[in-house]
Amino acid sequence: MELNIILKPECTTCATPGSKKKVLEMISDLVASQYPELSSQEIFESLLAREKMGSTGIGNGIAIPHGRLDNIDTPIAVLIKCEQPIAFEAIDKQPVDILFALLVPSDQCQEHLSTLSAMAEKLSDKQTLKQLRRINDEQELYQVITG
Repeated sequence: MELNIILKPECTTCATPGSKKKVLEMISDLVASQYPELSSQEIFESLLAREKMGSTGIGNGIAIPHGRLDNIDTPIAVLIKCEQPIAFEAIDKQPVDILFALLVPSDQCQEHLSTLSAMAEKLSDKQTLKQLRRINDEQELYQVITG
């Protein structure tokens, strides 16, 4: 699935969330603001439930929090660049500064896995990561990740 279909420019932001809990709340609030039919509490609980199974911090300053929702038909993505890295219990024990969150319909597990895999691959590209870390403009951030 094309990234620009699931990631709106309004769901791409630079921020200083301060903690893992706060960034998950930020993701939830951001999605709920763009999709009023969704509850930020429901989104937060979905993300938190997945984190309780094990951190989605994949290393190298990257986390890919994700969750499933019953009341959506297509995946929804959020990209956050943290101005200050946050502790995220990543597999390499390093703080996280790039988060790509993904919410998927509960009945689309396979598509969900391939989207997560494609994003992990894109974020493992050193040039892309370097560009993302240099940028402080949300529009530019969106262009780099979807380009």
